[in-house]
Amino acid sequence: MTDLISAGFTDAELTELALAADPDQPLAADATPLELYPDDALGLLPLWYMPPAMARGSRGWRTPVVLAIVVAFLLVDAFGLCITFGQLVAA
Repeated sequence: MTDLISAGFTDAELTELALAADPDQPLAADATPLELYPDDALGLLPLWYMPPAMARGSRGWRTPVVLAIVVAFLLVDAFGLCITFGQLVAA
């Protein structure tokens, strides 16, 4: 079994194994319980299943551009105008 794990699986092979598995089969004696994994998850899913997203620390030109776009849309809304279809019209 270790040779299969080190060789890796394709999606088709994993699907075939999952569909062929018996859900009523008892657990193996050497199965590792999930509660032994560290409990430092930030959300509902444990870190080994889905790690949290990492934010990039770049403060280049993107932040001012995004803020300018947001402020422009807020100003359009504040003046009671609509720019939904690309033309600035009274709402």
